[in-house]
Amino acid sequence: MFFIRRLWNWCKRFRYRCGYGVHSPSDFFLITSVIYETLPYYAYRELEKTGKGKITTRYRKKVNRLLFRLVNYYRPDFLIHVGEGKDEAFRYMCAARTSMKTFDVSEGHREGALLALDKIMKERQSVGFLHVGQTPYYREVMEKMLPYMGKDSCLVVGGIYASKEKEAWWTMLKADERVRVTFDLYDVGILLFDPKRYKQDYIVNFF
Repeated sequence: MFFIRRLWNWCKRFRYRCGYGVHSPSDFFLITSVIYETLPYYAYRELEKTGKGKITTRYRKKVNRLLFRLVNYYRPDFLIHVGEGKDEAFRYMCAARTSMKTFDVSEGHREGALLALDKIMKERQSVGFLHVGQTPYYREVMEKMLPYMGKDSCLVVGGIYASKEKEAWWTMLKADERVRVTFDLYDVGILLFDPKRYKQDYIVNFF
């Protein structure tokens, strides 16, 4: 059923491949040269060799590699990962820019995670890169973190179609006026916040 569902969604998104219909040069570049990049990056082999059997894999390898490329492209000064337990996605993101500060918020309960985020953001005005992974308190995390998303911030949300409830929340998040550009890759959603940009929602065939 998993593969049938993926095939069905691939067919529905077929016309959204390779940046078709995207007129913004920066968005076209992100889709064609970052999201669809297929060349092997220097760290892939080492990451896959050292991570075997040690850390939880919550995404396909293709998505972990995408997260690596996104961090490598945006080059944030610091990154926050919110998830549950030790997540392989966090390793990939950290490896993409070893000089940035990284924070892994993997608290087992909502209150602990929100307190940890308060502590991290205490003396900061914005966050460079935020990944909200497979966590049941994604709504509370976003309510806390959206005010810190600046014009150069990149937010990645995992599992945007994991449930009907989360899909509806994703639709609401796209409509938020602070969110200017979104990329729906099915496995994850990417959000950008530059207030000078016109609102734009892209669907990307990333299967």
